[in-house]
Amino acid sequence: MGALTARLAVPHRADARRNYEKLLVGARDAFDELGASAPLDEIAKRAGVGIATLYRNFPTRDALFEAVYVHEVEALCESVAELAGLPPWESLRRWLLAFGAFTMAKRAFAEAMAHDTPTVLACRQAIYAAGTPLLEAAQKDGIVRDDVDIDDVLRMFNGIAMSHFVRAGQFDVVAGVAFDGLRHR
Repeated sequence: MGALTARLAVPHRADARRNYEKLLVGARDAFDELGASAPLDEIAKRAGVGIATLYRNFPTRDALFEAVYVHEVEALCESVAELAGLPPWESLRRWLLAFGAFTMAKRAFAEAMAHDTPTVLACRQAIYAAGTPLLEAAQKDGIVRDDVDIDDVLRMFNGIAMSHFVRAGQFDVVAGVAFDGLRHR
C-alpha cells in the first residue's frame, strides 16, 4: 500500500482486500470503456462481486472515483523505479509518455477529479515529486532546456493528452514535437 492509498479506507482482511482490488480493476476498466457514468452494477459484475460488496467498499460513486484515481496515480509514480539505469533523457521521455497514456485513459475522471480536494492535491503532489528528479537529471545532463520546470512540462503533456486525435499515431507525432521543444538547443 502506497502513501496515497493510506489516505483511503482499504480493508485489512485478505478476502475483503481481494474484493477491493477486483473492484478497482473493474471500475478502472468500466470507466475507461464506458465513461464516468458507467453503471455501478456493471462495475460489480466486472469485478465478480455483488453490488452490496461494491457499496460496502465505496458508498458513493465519488469514493470509487477517488480510489481508482489514487490507485492509478500510485502506479504512475511507482513506474519511475522501472526507469532506473536508463539515460536521463530516455527515463524522462518514457515517463512522460506514461503520463500521457495515464491522462488519456483518465478522461472520465477529468470532471470528477477537477476539484482541489485534499486527495487530488496529494495525487498532484505525488506526480510532481515523481517527475521532478527525472526532469532535473535530464537538465543536469544538458539535454533538456533549463528554463522549464515539472509544472510546465506536465501542463504541456496534459494538454496534449486531453486533445482528441483524429488519426492513429497522432499522439506520438504531437508528443514528438513537444519532446523536440524540451531539448536544449
